[in-house]
Amino acid sequence: AHTATEATPMATTLPAPLRTIKIVLITLTTILIRHTKALRVTPSMSVSTVASNLAEVKTKISSIVSENKKVRLVAVSKTKPSSLILECFKSGQVRFGENYVQELISKANFDTSNDVVDVELPDGIEWHFIGSLQSNKAANLVKGVGTALKVVETLATMKLANKLNRAVEEVRSSEENAGDYKLGVYIQVNTSGEDSKSGVSSIEDVISLAKDIHAQCPNLDFQGLMTIGAPGDVSCFDKLVQYRAELAQELGVDLLSLELSMGMSGDFEEAIKRGATNVRVGSTIFGERDYSTVNK
Repeated sequence: AHTATEATPMATTLPAPLRTIKIVLITLTTILIRHTKALRVTPSMSVSTVASNLAEVKTKISSIVSENKKVRLVAVSKTKPSSLILECFKSGQVRFGENYVQELISKANFDTSNDVVDVELPDGIEWHFIGSLQSNKAANLVKGVGTALKVVETLATMKLANKLNRAVEEVRSSEENAGDYKLGVYIQVNTSGEDSKSGVSSIEDVISLAKDIHAQCPNLDFQGLMTIGAPGDVSCFDKLVQYRAELAQELGVDLLSLELSMGMSGDFEEAIKRGATNVRVGSTIFGERDYSTVNK
């Protein structure tokens, strides 16, 4: 056993002034780390680069599209600051796509509590919602964005359709000059068969859903079909084209009255060649994304 006279090694003790400095440095470092995380700073392209990229994408689209055909460009701005959206808008881009409900509502309403909202966006911007939409968030989306929400591209169930339909009715009754507002919707089709992809799979289900929307949702404007497809598999585009033809025949409408939303940054040119009328291009315009900024 140790006796009282046997001393254990003593820890080195800093002089009081140095201990104070050490504590201050630790405190400042902790504050800096916390603030850096809170800011969630996203490295973004300069506004001039974004404008140049946008112009290049539009040039590529124009080089493919014939004079009697129009292709709509939806600039996918998810996770990107509103200042870059504003720059694209100033360059003539009107339609923007967002994937997350809260981020879109924040951008549409200049809610600066969301880190990606750094400038107020003007009237005239038209939004497409292109992400997975849970039915319990449908009302928040529609009422939070209002008539600036032009299209929900990811409709795949009547449950969601009914929620959207009811929310549009509320907007029409509460928002000024919204009496004739209808929300455009595309049916999302899972053309790749991947479990990770959402959407309706069979043409029978597509036809059934389209008919139900027409019959039960007077506040929705069914406009066409959308797919994401498997990377590099252009047969997914061909399948959506085929589904549109069969759907148009079943509904008794002009084939070209139904939109085909397909093609993203890596394959929008091929999608246009195969019949796309609506392409969703994001990283090619805005650069790579930092998903730490996401506020869903």
